[in-house]
Amino acid sequence: MVHTQTNVSAYTAPFFRGLTDDQCRLIHSASLEILERTGVLLYYQPAIDLLKSAGCTVNENRVRIPAHLAEWALRTAPSYITLYDRRGNPAMRLGDRVSAYGTGSDCLNILDHRTGERREAVLQDIVDGIRVADAMPHIDFIMSMFLPSDVGVAKEVRQMEVMLTHSAKPICFVTYGWAGTPKIIEMLEVAVGDAERLRTRPTAILYLNPTSGFRHNEEALRKLMYVAERHLPCIYWPEVGRGLTCPITFAGGMACSNAGHLVGLVIAQLVSEGAPVSLCTAMPFTLDMKTMVVPYADPDCKAFGLEMSRYYNLPAFNWGGMSDSKLLDEQAVMEAALTLFAATLNGGNLIHDIGYMESGLTGSLELVVVCDEIISWLTAFVKGLEIGEETLALDLVHEHGLSGDFLETAHTLRHVREDWQSRLVDRQNYDKWIESGATSMRERARAKIDDILGPEPERILPPEIEQKIKDIAQRAIAAHTEKG
Repeated sequence: MVHTQTNVSAYTAPFFRGLTDDQCRLIHSASLEILERTGVLLYYQPAIDLLKSAGCTVNENRVRIPAHLAEWALRTAPSYITLYDRRGNPAMRLGDRVSAYGTGSDCLNILDHRTGERREAVLQDIVDGIRVADAMPHIDFIMSMFLPSDVGVAKEVRQMEVMLTHSAKPICFVTYGWAGTPKIIEMLEVAVGDAERLRTRPTAILYLNPTSGFRHNEEALRKLMYVAERHLPCIYWPEVGRGLTCPITFAGGMACSNAGHLVGLVIAQLVSEGAPVSLCTAMPFTLDMKTMVVPYADPDCKAFGLEMSRYYNLPAFNWGGMSDSKLLDEQAVMEAALTLFAATLNGGNLIHDIGYMESGLTGSLELVVVCDEIISWLTAFVKGLEIGEETLALDLVHEHGLSGDFLETAHTLRHVREDWQSRLVDRQNYDKWIESGATSMRERARAKIDDILGPEPERILPPEIEQKIKDIAQRAIAAHTEKG
C-alpha cells in the first residue's frame, strides 16, 4: 500500500540548553553596562581612534562603548561563516548548532606514540600530526598542533607551510607577533590563487587571543583590523579568569567575558561592516585553587557561554576532545569523550583542541585517533530518526512478520549499512579477538597512525605553488634573522 505522508518525517536531533532566553538577556544587558560604564583599555591607537569617531567616550586609552553601538555590531555581523577546502569546495558552514571538529595549536610537548614518552615537540611532529589529522574522516579542520622547539624564528610561518603542504582541509591558525600575520595571509592567497579568491572562498580562520576582556593588546587589535579590512574570518577570544580578572561567580564572569568579546565584534564591524567573526562569548576560565592549574576538561560554565552565541545567532568557538591527564589512560579517554559530548549537545560550531593533554601543554596523536572514533559515534547518536513509508516497512512486516525471515529481503540489503560502523572499537567475540592479536584500543590507534605515516606523504599543492609558499617562509625567516 502507498499512503500520502503528512506526519513528521524526522525526530529533531537532541541538544542541551545552558541558559533560558531571559537569562541570556540579563547577561547581555550586564555586558552592555560594563562596556558603557566601566569600559576597557585598548593599546592600539588606530582602534582607539576608530571607536572615538564612532561616538565612544575616550579618556587616553580607556574606551567606553555605548550600548547602541554593540547592538548595531550584533545586527551587522553575519550569522554564518563558510570555510572552504583548498580546492574551493564548501567544507564547513559554521552557525546554528552544526558542529565541526579540529585539533589544537602550539602544544610544547608530544606524547610520542612510538615510545610512549613525553618529549619536546619538533617540526616533524607537526608534519606527522597534520598527516594524521588529514586522514581522520571526522576531523573537519586542522590546527598546527605543536610548537616546534627546533625552529628558532618565524614558527607560525613554518607551521602554515606544513599545514598547506600536507592537508587540503580548512585551517584555524594563530600568529605570535604581527610580523608573521601578513606573510601567512600571503601564503594562503598563493595556495588558493589570489587575494580575491581567498576573500570569497576563505580556507582559513585566524584565532586571536587578546590579553583579557578588559585589556586588548596592540598586536591582537592590529591583526583584527587587518583581517576585517580584507573581510577574512577570525575568532576573537579575550579571556577572563574567575576570581582573578573577573568576579568568581559564573554570572559575573560571563558578563565580563561577553563584554570583552563584544569589543572585538564592534571594532571588526566598524572596520568593515559584515566582517565575519566567530566568538567564544561568555566563557570565563576557571583556576583550580588547589593546584593553581587551569583545567581544560572541567564541566563548569561552558554550556552557559555557548548559549550566548545561540542568543546572538553568531558562530561559536569552543573546545572538546582534550584532557588534563598526563597519560593516555582512563581519565584521558573519559574527559575527551565527555567534553566532545558536551560540546556537541551544546551546539558548538568550531570545536577545537582535540588531542590536547596535560591542560594544553602536551599533544597526543593517539588521542586524536581515539577522538575521531568518539566523534563518529556522536555523529550517529545525534542523527535524527527518519519515520516514513520506507522505514516503517509495514508491507514488509505483513509479508514476513510471522515467519521472522527478514535477512534476505531487498529492504534489509538497502539499509544494512546505515548503522554506525566502528573503525577502532572492537566488537569481535573473545576467541576472534585473541586470534587477531588481543589488542587494546590504544594499540589499534598506534597501528593506524603507523599505517598513515608509513607511505611517503602525498603532496596537496602543485610543485610551483608549494615552492612559492616555501619562498615566503624563507623570506620571513630571513627577515627575523636580519632583525635579530
